[in-house]
Amino acid sequence: MHQNRQWVLDKYPEGSVLPTVWRLQETVVPELGAREILVQTKWLSMDPYMRGRMSAHANYTSGVGLGEVMHGGGVAQVIASRHPDWKEGDLVETMGLGWQEYAILTPDVRGPMACHTIPKDVPPQASLSWLGMPGLTAYVGLTQLARPLPGDTVVVSAASGAVGQVAGQIAKLMGAHVIAIAGHEDKCAWCREIGYDATINYRTCTDWSETFQNLAPSGVNVFFDNTGGSIHDAVLAHLAPHAQVVICGRIAVSDKQPHEDIGLRASSRLIVTRASLHGLVVFDWWHKRDEAMTKLAQWHRDGQLRFKEDIVEGFENAPEAFCRMMRGENQGKQLVKL
Repeated sequence: MHQNRQWVLDKYPEGSVLPTVWRLQETVVPELGAREILVQTKWLSMDPYMRGRMSAHANYTSGVGLGEVMHGGGVAQVIASRHPDWKEGDLVETMGLGWQEYAILTPDVRGPMACHTIPKDVPPQASLSWLGMPGLTAYVGLTQLARPLPGDTVVVSAASGAVGQVAGQIAKLMGAHVIAIAGHEDKCAWCREIGYDATINYRTCTDWSETFQNLAPSGVNVFFDNTGGSIHDAVLAHLAPHAQVVICGRIAVSDKQPHEDIGLRASSRLIVTRASLHGLVVFDWWHKRDEAMTKLAQWHRDGQLRFKEDIVEGFENAPEAFCRMMRGENQGKQLVKL
């Protein structure tokens, strides 16, 4: 019998998320059932989508109920198995792990909550970043929705984050001219290092019109938006004719209620440019996962895909790691190592 520490949602956040919205509890891991595996968590993934789960409001999927284990993906090691395809010592990646030290998983589940093996030629935590859900998000957003042509100008917000890093490099591989928007000079420097053609520090940018006139005089052909808010408004004002806008995240306004998330009305600009807007929820594209993982792994082997991680040590620090990411203090993909 294993004593299991779990972070459960104690109250819904009002405004900015604080570590006090979670409560640490200790339980006993139940008995293992047929075709189940018992795993011990090694890595937890911190992702902006999780903020949307921490609400009583309706979302594209069910949220975390009060008193429930916080949702989230991770990497774990099998320590007991009653499933023929999994043995002790195997590593598993799954979106269905949750913020807990031990979990019982059902490998026969399909879709986003499925259990995946870890490639042996990459670090295990890569399956939570460039070779996992963030990589898949960037891949389908660029190849299935945005589809930039060689020479197009692509703008990526939160460009140094888990999705943004990959999105920018894929856009470069597709032949685009790519502009990063990030919040610190060191993040902008990293974006230039991995191939972005130009960067905008949104904290110091004082004139968006002049900036885009200099960096994208013919307008923005593709906008991969990970932030929402005032950055979203600024870029939409500078779209090129027939631009493609992929709305992937809204971390800049994630603490606002739906009726408060009101910015520039861009309808006239959308009419003039005949632009198209696409909402991106990666779970709609899970059927593209194998294709994406094959491509991403090959790009990495060829030295065409680089990635930065931000690692916080200790299960007890999971809430602070999440809040740190929401404040934009992370340098790359936010992970917790147990």
